[in-house]
Amino acid sequence: MRQNYKLLPYLLLLTAVLITTFIACSKNDDDDEYVEPTPVSPVTVDLTQVPYATLSEYKFFDGPLKNLKPSLDVLPYAPASSLFSDYAHKKRFVWMPKNTKATFNSDGTILELPVGAALIKNFYYDNVQNIATPGGTRIIETRIMIRKSTGWIFADYKWNAEQTEATLDLDGSFTDITWKDENNVVKTANYRIPNESQCIICHKSRDINDVVTFIPIGIKPQNLNFDYNYGTETKNQLTKWIEAGYLDSNFTFPTAENTTIDYNDTSKPLELRARSYVDINCAHCHGVDRHCDYRPMRFAFSETKNNLVNMGVCVNTQDMQGFSPSLGKIITGGRPEESMLYYRINTTDETYRMPLHGRTVIHEEGVALMRDWINTLDRCN
Repeated sequence: MRQNYKLLPYLLLLTAVLITTFIACSKNDDDDEYVEPTPVSPVTVDLTQVPYATLSEYKFFDGPLKNLKPSLDVLPYAPASSLFSDYAHKKRFVWMPKNTKATFNSDGTILELPVGAALIKNFYYDNVQNIATPGGTRIIETRIMIRKSTGWIFADYKWNAEQTEATLDLDGSFTDITWKDENNVVKTANYRIPNESQCIICHKSRDINDVVTFIPIGIKPQNLNFDYNYGTETKNQLTKWIEAGYLDSNFTFPTAENTTIDYNDTSKPLELRARSYVDINCAHCHGVDRHCDYRPMRFAFSETKNNLVNMGVCVNTQDMQGFSPSLGKIITGGRPEESMLYYRINTTDETYRMPLHGRTVIHEEGVALMRDWINTLDRCN
């Protein structure tokens, strides 16, 4: 018993040490509370190295490349109306370097994206019949525009048959595509992947010194001012860009009358649908300092409001070589068959068709839209 009493002071000392250690450790645990690391986007856009040889090198997409699941900070977007491209579907994305953002110029001009920004547009068909497993999806190409300090550059990536990778190809080519549309009707096209020169025709602008620069087309506030389903939420795209840190908020959103609409929406006024159609399909060439600025039409949405002359109505056709005399007006009110615009969007003859590039088949719904609109117009004197 006496020996046990002799051990008591040592046991008390050991207990005190353990308690002190426990308290100290507990305090340290509180001080070093776990902090969730800030996610970092995997996207790599090295301006000294782009365009890369393959699409996957950018790391724009997470998981299998063909799923087109955007990586962190890669934001999907869509214009209200889409440029017709032989009925191809499109998935569009924008990415910007950290702590950079776009700025607003006006409702009808493109957003000014920062150096290092990238616009990504994927062209694909669903229910494809001429692939290994008929009925599947085929992505044909991914077009990227990247802004360097010297201006925008183009990069076009052609997808392989396995849909596992896309490789840089600016030479252009054709590929046959057969698919079933939403009405289960089989359609075919000899789809044209553009070469770099063809990209330039649609994406060029000239300054007062006749210096050519390259510019995007669709990212105008007037085209983005509507709700988009992001999967987890539906929100106005301009609001989403601001919240994502991709756009300065120091501007007023376009009014309803200054906002384009979906030209496929038959609930909307025919005149607005026609103006929205020519804005997205024609205005990038038929505008001041653009490829076809020598023609009198000015098809930008902001320039066709209450302005039938800019739409070509009762305006004389300037070059009649090779055309029927009946096509003497760009648009003859009430007479689509006597309207040069209608004739040129309703042919696949490469000598005459409009637009110059981007289609090899007739856009039946677009032709019908413009026909119906022309039929509402008064006859020319």
